[in-house]
Amino acid sequence: MFKNVVSNSPVPDEPDALIEHLGDLVTISIPDAGEVVLAMLLSLALNLFIALVYRLTYRGSRYSQDFVQTLIMIGMVTTILIMVVSGNGAVAFGMFAAFSVIRFRRNLGQSRDLGFVFFAMAIGMVVGARFYAMAVIITVIVNLAIYLLTRFDAFAPRKASHLINIRVSADVNFEDSFKEIFERFAEKSDLLRVSSVQAGMMTELRYGVQTKADANMSEFLESLQQACGNNRVVIVPTGREFDA
Repeated sequence: MFKNVVSNSPVPDEPDALIEHLGDLVTISIPDAGEVVLAMLLSLALNLFIALVYRLTYRGSRYSQDFVQTLIMIGMVTTILIMVVSGNGAVAFGMFAAFSVIRFRRNLGQSRDLGFVFFAMAIGMVVGARFYAMAVIITVIVNLAIYLLTRFDAFAPRKASHLINIRVSADVNFEDSFKEIFERFAEKSDLLRVSSVQAGMMTELRYGVQTKADANMSEFLESLQQACGNNRVVIVPTGREFDA
């Protein structure tokens, strides 16, 4: 049932001799200065491309120039580390121990920021491993996927594009007063809150609406004001995603 595996090359018995024997079996090509410079320039160019895509696809309100520049630095530093530790186990373990105590203490505004950090590190690793063509292909494909997902707003939830606060007299039947207007200007509308204000003389309504693509906001506002008797109407856009 079990077969003996016979090796043609003699295997030394002593541990030190065994390590030297295994080292002789692996031929490691040390990059020269020219290749190191080329790798660093390529890593810089690819991470600049990543930073540009991040800037073009960012949709929050807390854009940070410092974070974008850090992305570029992370990619290039990762390239240096991978080229240094290639074939040197002692240096690799030493760097692993040193970097294990480092904490990334910046509060990321969006989950995608963490994805870009890993993206920059991954490209830096691929370039440092000297797979240059693979690094270029991966960068182009992933950046194109990110741009298309953002451009077409893929997987976006259906949410209210505007919040509307309306004040009407307490004796107004608000359930039917605005129905026709919302059908004209909105794809969907929901009554979110009803509250009594001004000692019960007025009723304040809050609606969440998803407006139609061709809706004219000026006409929408004017129609609401006429329906509520020229009382207070506030329309607040909520379609843009803001960071916490």
